[in-house]
Amino acid sequence: MSDARTPAQIEADIVRRREQLAETLDEIGVRVHPKTIVGDAKAKVASQVDQAKGRAMDTVQRTVADVRAKFVGEDGSPRLERLLPVAAVVVGVVGLLALSSRKHKG
Repeated sequence: MSDARTPAQIEADIVRRREQLAETLDEIGVRVHPKTIVGDAKAKVASQVDQAKGRAMDTVQRTVADVRAKFVGEDGSPRLERLLPVAAVVVGVVGLLALSSRKHKG
């Protein structure tokens, strides 16, 4: 039994390989096209921004919950022993700013 191929078989293989090569070149052309590269980069950046935004939101929510727990009791009532000193500091800072602005004007 001979493994020799006929000229028609060889020609059919050449045609098939040419078609495969053309498909491969087309795929490479799409991958390296500037629009594809820009689109891929945009998608990657958007994904990273979404992830960062999600982490930031989680951090903000935890921080707000921590601050709330310090100034509001479990029953929802304000913790005056913690709010009054903070309010006094805020009033003091506002007073100092008001005095400072009067000195600069007059």
